[in-house]
Amino acid sequence: MPRPKQPRNISLARQFRARSSLPEGQLWRLLRGNPNGAKIRRQHPVGVYVLDFYCAEAKVAFEIDGIGHDMGDRPSSDAARDAALGELGIEVIRIPAADVLRSPETIAEAIVRYCKEK
Repeated sequence: MPRPKQPRNISLARQFRARSSLPEGQLWRLLRGNPNGAKIRRQHPVGVYVLDFYCAEAKVAFEIDGIGHDMGDRPSSDAARDAALGELGIEVIRIPAADVLRSPETIAEAIVRYCKEK
């Protein structure tokens, strides 16, 4: 039986696109325009969530996590979010923002390669 469609949080996604973080902006500069045929979406709404980067063909989300994701209740809320997305068939890969800042080209290449191989 198909799942009922959840409302998409389009307005929040638009807000996030307008004020992306430095690592997200660096990655988007490299991922826009379908590199190597991989269509990557930025700040893509799925139900109540907004995914940093999403490849619909591979059903994989790439979340860029700053230091705040290691503090307080964020690890448990991230795990719950990942589980909810997993129930929708979406794999979530978390990438530390520090890794993106260190080498955005390497991370972008890895994202494209992962999407193409999946």
